[in-house]
Amino acid sequence: MISGGSGVLTVIKSIIRRSLPLLVASVVLVACGFIVDTLTVKVTRTYISIKFGIGIIRKKFAVADALNAAIVRNRWYYGWGIRLTPYGWLYNVSGLDAAEIQMSNGRKFRIGTDEPVELLAAVQAAILQ
Repeated sequence: MISGGSGVLTVIKSIIRRSLPLLVASVVLVACGFIVDTLTVKVTRTYISIKFGIGIIRKKFAVADALNAAIVRNRWYYGWGIRLTPYGWLYNVSGLDAAEIQMSNGRKFRIGTDEPVELLAAVQAAILQ
């Protein structure tokens, strides 16, 4: 009888041992989803700030350093998230449209958006103030 019970324990331990990496990977992927599921852009007189998901990943650019902005279309293979592209840093969670902002130091960055016209208008208004 004792050996039968330990056999069940052995099977349970084996299942847990094999399932644990999958469980850990699933938890990590779900956590990453919550961290970068949305991109919030806020444009004020002094800063253009972006925030991914719940705000763990964020970036802020001084409007005083921005020279110009334009609507651009990203290539599909640039993907989503934070990427370094041939045109500068890209911050994107969906779609191909972005607002590209030219900085006074020569650098550019792109903010992906489903509303490129509205974002461009807000950035240009802030630059002109």
